[in-house]
Amino acid sequence: MFRSRRSSFVRRLWRHRCGGSQSVSNSRSQTDGSSNPEESLNASKLTAHAIFRRLKDEQLQVLAEVVESKGARDSSCILVPQPKQALAPHLVLCRLYRWPDLKHAQELKRLCYCEAFWRRGSEGSLLCCNPYHFSRLCTPESPPPPYCKVAALDYPWWELGKQIHGRECAQWSNCNNSSRNWHDTTLSRTTLKDGNWCKLAYWEHRTRVGCLYAVYESSVNIFCDLPQGSGFCLGQLSSNHRSEAVRRTRGKIGQGLLLSLEEDGIWAYNRSEHPIFVNSPTLAPPSSRTLSVHKVMPGYSLKIFDSESPVITGNPSVFIDGPCDPNSIRISFAKGWGPRYSRQFITSCPCWLEILLSNPK
Repeated sequence: MFRSRRSSFVRRLWRHRCGGSQSVSNSRSQTDGSSNPEESLNASKLTAHAIFRRLKDEQLQVLAEVVESKGARDSSCILVPQPKQALAPHLVLCRLYRWPDLKHAQELKRLCYCEAFWRRGSEGSLLCCNPYHFSRLCTPESPPPPYCKVAALDYPWWELGKQIHGRECAQWSNCNNSSRNWHDTTLSRTTLKDGNWCKLAYWEHRTRVGCLYAVYESSVNIFCDLPQGSGFCLGQLSSNHRSEAVRRTRGKIGQGLLLSLEEDGIWAYNRSEHPIFVNSPTLAPPSSRTLSVHKVMPGYSLKIFDSESPVITGNPSVFIDGPCDPNSIRISFAKGWGPRYSRQFITSCPCWLEILLSNPK
């Protein structure tokens, strides 16, 4: 009975690998130099099954459920001992279930709701290999601006990010020495009792829909359709004058994005199945005279506000059409805008988000 249950989980996991046998074998051929697709597929299967054997039945069940839902449902960490020589388990599973062309662990970013995100250095001997506790790093298309402290902005929220990280690390250490059940994934969702660090405004073309949404926690989900999701639900916002273009775009938001305040700035993780497009005061190169809009593909993360970079404001009249704060962060769902697109202004995009950073009291 137990063997049958375990075998069922393994069969489900192998059936839901990313892209099927052809995709996996092609990725293995690129990464290990093998020219025989069948040999590559067999090698992938052996590597994956070696990891499966190290997991308990409950962990196999969690892994099967998360890959079948494609990360739509919250899931606990899947902890395994760190390997000494073999490929890292999280790299293997991320390649198997999310990005067949993934080559190096350095291309990955651990998400803020993963237990290991809050560890200090090499603290702990266990490694989370849940493939949906990771995103793929998206680097700006242009070189970063020269190093410069952003203190002149008088935005204190990145100091809150450092305080949050330090406080969470301490909590993690205390809980690690206690009998805490690590299936609880709420550790990273600490409330900022000192006030909100940003407010979110949802727009459809030139019309703001709904009230401002204040963010008091270190991370927040913005979504239309997220099972068991909490955060800013755009699906609940109604409008009497919604065009067909807006309806189609809203249908593409799905799981939306995860916005997180971290030690080094603000990060956005695209949880949807369509790209998002970002414009931020710190993403543009210095002395830029054109609007910089960055495309973030599904499953990727981008640091959308760098606390160590200068803010590039440029000439607001050139970049902005309508009531936009030039120092805010703007994110369009599924549709791009700017010099490379037919839409010159974000107010031409059907559905977009404005992140208004809070000023000091």
